[in-house]
Amino acid sequence: MNINKISPLKHKYLQIIDTIDKSPKKLYFIGKLPESRRPSVAIVGSRKPTAYGREVTYRIANELASRGIIIISGLAIGVDGIAHRAALDAGGVTLAVLGNSVDIIYPATHKELSEDILKNGGAIISEYEPVTPARDFQFLDRNRIVSGLSDAVIVTEAAARSGTLSTVMHALSQGREVFVVPGNITSPLSVGCNNLIKQGAHPITCAEDVIEVIAPELLRPQSSLALGSTPLESKIISLLQSGIRNGDELQSLADAKISEFSTTLTMLEISGTIRPLGGNQWTLK
Repeated sequence: MNINKISPLKHKYLQIIDTIDKSPKKLYFIGKLPESRRPSVAIVGSRKPTAYGREVTYRIANELASRGIIIISGLAIGVDGIAHRAALDAGGVTLAVLGNSVDIIYPATHKELSEDILKNGGAIISEYEPVTPARDFQFLDRNRIVSGLSDAVIVTEAAARSGTLSTVMHALSQGREVFVVPGNITSPLSVGCNNLIKQGAHPITCAEDVIEVIAPELLRPQSSLALGSTPLESKIISLLQSGIRNGDELQSLADAKISEFSTTLTMLEISGTIRPLGGNQWTLK
């Protein structure tokens, strides 16, 4: 097993994590990380989902992954495992963030799932050095990384006191979007979800509800794609349409001077063509 150690600030996909509290100075991973920043969504929920929870988790994760969105979760039994598997079935990429070191697959029943994640171009990630066993408090700490690596968090099914809610709290403090699948009002496993919607979370019924907020360019017909008024504006728009979101990477690939690039970004934002996501991340409106 080849365990890699990396500083998040030195990797274009991981740099977004620098925007969160207690940002880890190093991460360990096995497998392959995305080379550049791409739209990413965390999917979390109950470890004992109902048939409804299993169905909506699989459907939403599968649809998002089929659109090229990276699915992130915690490899736990239940919603986590379903989300990972749905992404793989769609031919997509999924990342698992562990509450223990990457050389220990926990739970052990997900060993095959973890192997499939690696075979299909994904990665297993942890802030813990090798030979660190799973402990309860580490799973709570892990949740801030699950949300921190994502552009949005989706809760598909959760009880009133679900541990999933800690991920939601991290997401809110990090400025990430929170989406929730509405549930049956008579089901105890939907109380947490329905309460989050009451508190202002985005209710969703399909993948498009998420995509139109975090990556609307994936829904925009080719004929209506935005056009720039200068060659540099057009280049930036084209790069954003390809899924690149990090400002430093956009500037490098556009081959523009920092001052000219910054001015152009400002003009695109003023014109309503692009919008900031925080952490030097950008997207088309």
